[in-house]
Amino acid sequence: MTTVSAALDVSCLPDYAHNWALVDVETSGLIARRDRVLSIAVLTFGPDGAPTGDFTTLVNPGCDPGPVHIHGLTAERLQGAPTFDQVAERIGALLQDRVLVAHNAQFDYDFLAHEFARAGLHLPVARRLCTLALNRRVEPPTADLSLASLAAHYGVPQTRAHDALDDTRVLAGIFRASLAEAVRLDLQLPLVPCPPRQDPRFAPKLPKTPCAYRNPGPLKPGNPLVQGMKIAVTGETEIARIELVARSVASGLNVMTSVSRHTSVLVANDANALSAKARRAVAEGVTVLDEDAFLALLADVRPGTPHEKHAPQAPVAAQPPATATATATAAAPAAVLRQAEPRQAEPRPAPKPFGRRRVLVLGGTHEEAAASRSRVVEMGGAAAINLSASVTDIVLLPGGESDRRMARVTSLGLPVHDPAWLGTPSPEPVDSPLGAGASTTEVLPRGGVLDLPALPAAGRWHLGASWARQTDCEIDVVAFVLDEDEQVSCDEDFVFYGAPESPDGAVRLLCDGPTEQSITIDLATLPPAARRIAIAAAIDGTATFGDVGAVQISLTPGNDAQATAQAALDGTTSERTLLLAEIYRRGAQWRFRAVGQGYDHGLEALVRGYGIEVA
Repeated sequence: MTTVSAALDVSCLPDYAHNWALVDVETSGLIARRDRVLSIAVLTFGPDGAPTGDFTTLVNPGCDPGPVHIHGLTAERLQGAPTFDQVAERIGALLQDRVLVAHNAQFDYDFLAHEFARAGLHLPVARRLCTLALNRRVEPPTADLSLASLAAHYGVPQTRAHDALDDTRVLAGIFRASLAEAVRLDLQLPLVPCPPRQDPRFAPKLPKTPCAYRNPGPLKPGNPLVQGMKIAVTGETEIARIELVARSVASGLNVMTSVSRHTSVLVANDANALSAKARRAVAEGVTVLDEDAFLALLADVRPGTPHEKHAPQAPVAAQPPATATATATAAAPAAVLRQAEPRQAEPRPAPKPFGRRRVLVLGGTHEEAAASRSRVVEMGGAAAINLSASVTDIVLLPGGESDRRMARVTSLGLPVHDPAWLGTPSPEPVDSPLGAGASTTEVLPRGGVLDLPALPAAGRWHLGASWARQTDCEIDVVAFVLDEDEQVSCDEDFVFYGAPESPDGAVRLLCDGPTEQSITIDLATLPPAARRIAIAAAIDGTATFGDVGAVQISLTPGNDAQATAQAALDGTTSERTLLLAEIYRRGAQWRFRAVGQGYDHGLEALVRGYGIEVA
């Protein structure tokens, strides 16, 4: 257990010295656009760690308080409390010109942003910091990263869980300790810029009812429309566009906002239209009908084939991974996803020499470093991409002596090895700093697969991707919800920075820091058409993943849980797009695969391959 002092003065360290506002909210549910804040606590601190203010209050949400068994806030307790708009200005004054800090900060930020928007006010937060993301970089030896586990590790007393004021006081202790560890390890703080709430990129669209039928393919001349056909409309229409869409949806058709090779019909009154949809329809050989012809066919839409319904997943124990090789070409990204299923996992092999070691490779060429990390995984260890509290060993390749982290490695007294050590490792150290839960995390090679255990009804899988900041470039993590044809069922099934949530809220993008993003997936609420969720990363600009280096992915059954699986995806050189992982159905079973397939083309080509037209 690590115990910290009451204050930490980092005012002389510019990278760590900020004015802070630590926040915790209790809410009536988990969806910020729908649910409401029930209580809030704010504690403010200066760069020297000294407290400068505090505020806490219950909030009358004007609605059902939701899971009382969790937060204990009944409608009777909230009766007579102020509404959020009555306290918003006071909260805003505490947040002004400070970095918002919370445990799972995007959750608290989103709820505050929606509440401020309802009150007609601007949320005065320019940056936020998540203590979960910070501790994922620190990697303390704890079974998980929950508030309770971190409080126990850092010696912070916790008396009333899910009480906003007590949780904020606990958060303050955890934050001080985590900040001290970041200073000790010379880690970059995962500060996230917060655009204004009115930015449309952070305004999730209203849920769209998914089409219940499979796509039967293109419309052939003389044939009727069939339920499930993908329809797009371009140009002016005689009846209101909204009515045309509503009638199409009511008939069982799937109305899209773009055209792809899987589109059945494009409705266009102008045969010579030069819109992007019309040009794409001509290029793909999609049938084009004018409005009258389409309406005539709409009067007699034939029954389609409903999407196959799957029984709820039965709980199973996670199996050791079976290896599959990703061999798709750059021109066909979906080929990786359609490769032959790997053989069933064999019984767990005997322990490998590296045991619970976590090895950081410094120096060398990109290819040499990638080969060394692969060797670490082959030996049963885990390859680290950043210096953290869980790193047990350093492998120093040529040129590694000049890495800026070497000074910190020396001060920490970590063992440093030459490359030959990867062939003849010494036994695992008895005092390995890895927590007891770390041994339950499957370290997967590229192509490794495992079956996913069932989660509780409200459970979500979190697929996190992180990388070392070795070059100045923006990396976007994206997700595609794919149907039986490896295509999106609707345009909104492409989740990215500009549309960070799928229509049903089952898949969501979270930004946890400048070098860390994650995709959350609720398998229980995916539409019936969903067969596969593909997660990729793309570089905006001319840099390549050879410049970025390894990307670490981790799959956790919750935002603060122990990882079920992790992998270091490496070996890329000129690629600008990297298919990270996929979660897919195998019968009634969901499986996870660490893919690691790169492509030289950009994100636009990958998006087109999944049936989305990019404007």
